[in-house]
Amino acid sequence: METKKFIPKIRFMAVSDIHIKDEPSVERDRFAKAINCAYKIAESSDTYKNLDALVIVGDFANNGSLIQMEAAKKIIDENVKDGTQVIASIASHEYHTEGGPEVATARLKQVFGCEPDNHVVINGFHFISESPSHGCNYNDEKKKWMSDNLKCAAKDGRDKPIFVFQHPHNTGTVYGSVLWGEDDLISIYMDYPQIVHFSGHSHAPINDPRSIHQNHFTSLGTGTLSYFELDEFDKKYGTIPPKKEQAAQMLIVEADENNRVRVYPYDVLTENFFPYTWEIDTPSDPDSFKYTQERYNKASFPYFDKNAEIKVLAEAENEIEIEFPQAKSDDDPYVNSYNITVKNSDDFVVRRFSIWSEYYFYNMPETMKTVVDNLEPDMEYTIEIKANSFWYTTSKEALKCKAHTK
Repeated sequence: METKKFIPKIRFMAVSDIHIKDEPSVERDRFAKAINCAYKIAESSDTYKNLDALVIVGDFANNGSLIQMEAAKKIIDENVKDGTQVIASIASHEYHTEGGPEVATARLKQVFGCEPDNHVVINGFHFISESPSHGCNYNDEKKKWMSDNLKCAAKDGRDKPIFVFQHPHNTGTVYGSVLWGEDDLISIYMDYPQIVHFSGHSHAPINDPRSIHQNHFTSLGTGTLSYFELDEFDKKYGTIPPKKEQAAQMLIVEADENNRVRVYPYDVLTENFFPYTWEIDTPSDPDSFKYTQERYNKASFPYFDKNAEIKVLAEAENEIEIEFPQAKSDDDPYVNSYNITVKNSDDFVVRRFSIWSEYYFYNMPETMKTVVDNLEPDMEYTIEIKANSFWYTTSKEALKCKAHTK
């Protein structure tokens, strides 16, 4: 419980992976909407009405073409108001342009009038944003630049948060960093627990409770305005879920005069905050961190309501369509996924797969529907469903039903 009322001294929005294309597309509309939503949030505050910065953490252009750079700048010019500083970095997708990083960097300077690496102070807080040297990697020159700028920021007060932005996640930190992480800068960051780090690249949902991670420093994922990809590899449809394009998320970040930080995951599509507020009360003290690996050790088991049951919606020759209610968790507002096991009349497993709960949609469905396919005709099967939390715990009891193919 907070002992002092939290009154922001600074507020900014962080967004990444916008993927503006040459032709008009939904990503352009979402970017403009995200900016306008951030202003609405700021102006509705009772205590602090400013949006001090818009931070773009790479991949705002789909392949770094001049058309895409200019389109992004046009959206910024038409929607960003005086008093809001724009900080933009480039990365792998901007580097896809012919000529690679050198051309992308030149275009950033030409269109945005800024360097790929920036260190600015806003309302007394340091913002350090660095673009990769190539792809999503950082060479020795980039490493030295980051080290030098962190040293400079720390001289301003070791107790103050330092906001750091790079496109790829640091490997082994936030959700998404298994497949989409890099480890080039981790050893540099470890000397500065007061770092509050923002990264993208993965397109992983920011309302996943694992999208904040604390160990040596604090890490946060910044989501996407284009399409979802997730960081688990056992789902029946791979890492990219159905309705992947229904993705538009950003972070609203605030800090107060006591160096406390609050991070609010926001759904741009529905204009709603997700049911999490990340609280970083003492950024400089790792012993105070709340969002550590310990969450896995303390996690409870997800569960279904007592009256929950599987409904068989259709039975065909080689498949069965089912529907079941979402499970619940005492740790989080929703569960992560479901394991679905199919057994034959001899009680042997003949089919097993996993699906996500679609938690990444603000309006996630109250019930899940799926098709159990690759079955034999004219056979009776037992279908069992267990729920998975985000912390590798699985419901002790399974939903069960019998169904018969035609």
